[in-house]
Amino acid sequence: MKKDSRLERAGVSGFNQPKRTPNHPTKSHVVVAKEGDKVKTIRFGQQGVTGDKQPTKRQASFKARHAQNIAKGKMSAAYWADKVKWMMVIGVVSGTEIMHSLPTI
Repeated sequence: MKKDSRLERAGVSGFNQPKRTPNHPTKSHVVVAKEGDKVKTIRFGQQGVTGDKQPTKRQASFKARHAQNIAKGKMSAAYWADKVKWMMVIGVVSGTEIMHSLPTI
C-alpha cells in the first residue's frame, strides 16, 4: 500500500500523530488527521507559547473558550491543541511523563 503524500509533506510518521514544527513561522505543531475516510492536514498552536501542564485559570479559560471546537473531535485544531499543548502531567515513571487530559468544562 502506497504511503499518503500528505504524511510525507507534513513530515509525520502516521495519521493522528502530532509533530512539533519549530521552523514554521506561526504554528507550533502539525498533524495529518484521519477520521473515517476524511483526511485533513491541521496546523495548530501558537509558536513559542506553551500550554499549562497543571490546572490554572488560563487553562480553564482555554478549555471553556474552545469547548465547542474541542468537542468536534480529531478534525479540529482545537482538539489537537487541547490534547497536545494543554495535557496535564500526572507523574513521571522511569523518566517518561504520564499525561492526562483534563475533562473539558
